[in-house]
Amino acid sequence: MKFIISTILTALLSFVLGLYLPWWSIAIGAFIVAIAIPQAGWKAFLSGFIALFLLWSIHAWLINAANEGILAKRMSMLLLNIENPLLLILVTGGLGALVAGLAALTGSLARKMF
Repeated sequence: MKFIISTILTALLSFVLGLYLPWWSIAIGAFIVAIAIPQAGWKAFLSGFIALFLLWSIHAWLINAANEGILAKRMSMLLLNIENPLLLILVTGGLGALVAGLAALTGSLARKMF
């Protein structure tokens, strides 16, 4: 139950922080939730990873759907050298997920230290 609550809170807090702060504020949200909800290190990492993977992937997919995929096709050609918007969406989600997962792991380990 802690895992699901932690995942939902991480996604919500990161979304709200992302509205007002730079993109890396997702790490702050994941760190705060990991300190507030005690979990094992790997569970905290997985919780932050899943929360931000879903949040950023869904957000990128919605942006892609809003402009009929024009921007994602061009950006995937620029960044990945292939015209695959879905792969770009997954890479976007993966980068956000890695940042949040590592921040959550850091928060979990910091909680144990203090």
